[in-house]
Amino acid sequence: MDKIYDLIVIGAGPGGLAAAVTASNLGLDTLVIDEQPEPGGQIYRSMERSREENIDTLGKDYFAGKPLVEMFRASTVTYMPSTTVLNIANQFELDVLCKGVTYRVRGKRMIVSIGAAERPVPMKNWTLPGVMGAAAADILFKSADMVPDGPVVIAGSGPLLLLAACHLVDNGAHIAAMVETASFKDYLKAAPFLPQAWPRANYLLKGLQMRLKLKRAGVPLYIGCRELEVLGEERAEGFRFSYRGKTKVIAAQSVLLHEGVVPNLRLSQALNCEHEWYEPQRYWKPKLDEWGQTSVDGVSIAGDASGIGGGPIAASTGHLAAIDTAYKLGKITDQERDRLASEHRKQLKRDRSIRPFLDHVFPPNRQTLNPEDDDVLVCRCEEITAGQIREAIAQGARHPAQIKGKTRSGMGPCQGRMCSATLTEMIAANCNIDIKEVGTLHVRTPIKPLSIEQYATMTFSEKS
Repeated sequence: MDKIYDLIVIGAGPGGLAAAVTASNLGLDTLVIDEQPEPGGQIYRSMERSREENIDTLGKDYFAGKPLVEMFRASTVTYMPSTTVLNIANQFELDVLCKGVTYRVRGKRMIVSIGAAERPVPMKNWTLPGVMGAAAADILFKSADMVPDGPVVIAGSGPLLLLAACHLVDNGAHIAAMVETASFKDYLKAAPFLPQAWPRANYLLKGLQMRLKLKRAGVPLYIGCRELEVLGEERAEGFRFSYRGKTKVIAAQSVLLHEGVVPNLRLSQALNCEHEWYEPQRYWKPKLDEWGQTSVDGVSIAGDASGIGGGPIAASTGHLAAIDTAYKLGKITDQERDRLASEHRKQLKRDRSIRPFLDHVFPPNRQTLNPEDDDVLVCRCEEITAGQIREAIAQGARHPAQIKGKTRSGMGPCQGRMCSATLTEMIAANCNIDIKEVGTLHVRTPIKPLSIEQYATMTFSEKS
């Protein structure tokens, strides 16, 4: 008889690792599937290869994930690294590709913890060599010890922008300017949420310390900037923006863009889970109960895939989802479930106290959500511009799928990951429609692209 796991965990970031460790401790036969070659996800990427002497450059928050990775390695879970989910035949049966072999795996329940994706930042010349996401640059540093060539301009909004800038300073990079789209008005709007952030006042202190570090390093800071534009012909050569009503130009060899991160929804959408709109950061997230259970029975979501929160919040949600899974599989009683969850709930409440403040301080820039320049590429794969999308809207397109049919936006290798959100924002803005009524592109299988050779040679094996 084919093996059926008690629990399949998809993703080995902090949420997935915490879920797997707790599930294993509670006696669940658990399978963990992850695209990366080693555990840690994006937050704790390359943790096992990082040395303690790098704590000054990577930070204490990064190395806080080491015990979790060690507990995961010591657990009894079955671990499939370098593995891609291709298809979910039903909510507990998956087709996965691992090192060239396609497997079909089965489980009784599932926890999805596939993290977040950096929000695309479409602007003029954002596709030039030398331009990349700030989160992507941070990942490059963690995995390969590489930093962008200077001078570097960092532009956009979000806590990760500060973190990436500090990592660059610590590693000797020349930052020519930090250009923030968040303004003083955003700080005023966030002020009412400051009192409830007190349990995590250390986060606020850390933010102030990072800004002080950048100031001491001589990094010029510009806030409330608009009309952002990368300059260059063959590669990035500079950055232009509007600051206090005046146009400024900064020479740069590398430009790092960032306007926050958004939940990775490709699996929750494929499973037809119900989603809800989160206005402060303008993204969709799965609709969940207090344990992380979705509208699809047996499918839970943990970590940033459930809503952006960071590593500690991801771990707490992973623990809670696994505890509830053990209860629903009859491994523990409801009293045991509540007792085991108590401390994780308290930790989760403390860690989440800072999020409303941060989410209002660092809103995404509306000018990048809805590019005003018709020449800006929105769909990088098919090279579709904002002007072409507006033309499709003028012709009656009122859903991203209709724009896809008219322009091929979303038909490339990224399957809409880089343009879907922008299509939705442009329809809502240009037609004055509530964005919640617009909808998003549908996820189709295979969830990740396959080569013709992989299709032609595909054989299924049962994972045991």
